[in-house]
Order: sequence, then structure tokens, then C-alpha cells
Amino acid sequence: MTAATDPTALSLNENPFPPLASVQAALSTSIEAANRYPEYLPERLRALIADRIGVAGEQVVIGVGASGVIMQLLHAVTDPGDTVVTATPTFDGYPIFARMARLRSVTVALDGHGRNDLDAMASAAAGARVAVVCRPHNPTGTVESAVDLEWFLDRVPSETVVLLDEAYAEFLPPGLRLDTASLIVRYPNLVVARTFSKAYGLAGLRIGYGFCAPDLARRLWSMQLPFGMAITALVAVAASFAAEPELQQRIRMIAAERRYLQTRLRAAGVDCTDSHANFVYLPGDWRGVFGGTGLRVRHYADGVRITVGDRASTRAVLAAAASAANPREASVDAV
Repeated sequence: MTAATDPTALSLNENPFPPLASVQAALSTSIEAANRYPEYLPERLRALIADRIGVAGEQVVIGVGASGVIMQLLHAVTDPGDTVVTATPTFDGYPIFARMARLRSVTVALDGHGRNDLDAMASAAAGARVAVVCRPHNPTGTVESAVDLEWFLDRVPSETVVLLDEAYAEFLPPGLRLDTASLIVRYPNLVVARTFSKAYGLAGLRIGYGFCAPDLARRLWSMQLPFGMAITALVAVAASFAAEPELQQRIRMIAAERRYLQTRLRAAGVDCTDSHANFVYLPGDWRGVFGGTGLRVRHYADGVRITVGDRASTRAVLAAAASAANPREASVDAV
């Protein structure tokens, strides 16, 4: 077992597979140029991604992971003391980003199904500078319909920037994906953020991007750090796009393992949200359940998030969860 294939690493929603062989080969070759600086600003990477997602190059910004894009957004559109609205629980980074930008955080509890309460969030966004919607949501993996999201965007004031965090969008089935290229035309206050860390399995390279209307993109691009993206970023993204069929097969494998894990958990009497990402979320207090298993999972005040790994990981999760749900039946089928 290597660090890349560790079945106990289930807390950060990493891809359980190492980079594809073709991506690894391209990265190895790029090391030969490590004595040279990358582009002053990542124009070629910007153009490559823009062409892929079907927007103009001037509408794309590049970041050190999606986190870098988020910080560029906050630095570009907020002043200290402004308000940012997020759900709770949410991605661990958002409270940190708010503190770094010296913003006031307003949090809105998820609804009873682990989804964003868009009605309450729209009300909270009335005086906010930024409102964040994660879709699929982190940590629950739930998804709001396109109709509900557009209703939210219609209610949010035009001066409030809406950040749509799509870190896990590649795991969505076609019927649940948004036409984000059209949305940013209709809603010039909308910024979509994505990453190559999750589905593409490049978390260690820290490559993210965002896209939005041209005027807003220019403001974000002004925060682009010179020489801020390594040479490996362009190489890895180009190789990943070239290997898209193989990557899609991996995504299907992860999605299938998630569905299997959800089905077996529910069969064992364990409640879990309707996740559409590469993780599952179990509501309730699970702190005493996974502590002695060796599995590294992410605990929240009212639940636990567990990354989908390989079948060995799934067996270990099922064994631990089933023993907690049915202590007299600790030998429940966990295969």
C-alpha cells in the first residue's frame, strides 16, 4: 500500500486512484523545465479551460485549487467587515477564508434533508456581499434542483455576489448538472468555482478555476498572483483532458461504489443523506464508532462525512457502521 492508495484515508474526499499513467508521464516530462518560471499569468491554462467549458477566455480565472479562486473572489469584491453567507455545516475552508478576508460570517442551517435552505439563505443574503451555495453540498452531498437555484438567484440582490461551489460537479449524473455557461450570462453576479482535486485526482497539484461574466472576471483576474501556477498545472490539465474517457470511467466507478455503500448502509439500518458526490454523510453522533477502526473520517457536530474509497474501505465502513446500528449483529454482511 502507498499513500496514494491508502484505504483508511477517508476524511478529505480525495480520489482513491493515483493519477492516470498518461498524466503521470506528462508530469514527469514537465520536471525537466522546473528550472524555468511558469507563465507570468496563466493565460494558456485559462484558454485551455475556457475552450473546454465553452466560455470566453476572459471569463475564466485560475487559482491554487478552488480555495485560491475563492480567496481571489473575496479579495476582489469585499472590504473588511462585509458579510458572507454560508450554510452550516459547510466546507471547512469557508470560516477560514472569512477570517482571512476579515469578513463577518452569517451561517444558515441546512434543512431536515441536509440540503441548503435557499429560502433562509436568500433572506440572509439581503445585506451580504457574498453568498455561497455548494452544489453538491459539502458535507452532505445533496443537490438542489436547477429551478430552486434559479429562484434563489432571482431573489438575491444584484449587488450580492453568489459563489456556486461546484467542487464535486463532475460526479453528478447528466440530469442533475447545471447549464452554468448560460447561468453566468443571465446572472452577472454569479461565480462558479471548480477544482481538479476531486474527480480529476490532482489534489496534490492544487489547480482550481472559476468562471463568470466578463466584468466580474476582470476584477477577479486582477488578483491573479504572478508566477502563481506551477508549470505542472498546465501539463496536468492538458493530459487529463486528453484522457477524458479514462477519467470518466473512474468517476463511474467511484459513483457506483458510493451507491453500493449507501445501499448497504441503509439495509443495515443506517441513515445517510442522498449524496451525489464522492462521499456519504451519516447524520448523528458517530464519534465513538470510527475511533478504533483506523479509518480517518471527518466528524461534524451532527454527523460524519466519509469519503468513498475502494471496496476494502467500503467493507471497513460498513462493518463499523453496522456494529453501531445493530450492536447485537456486529457480524452483519459487510462485503
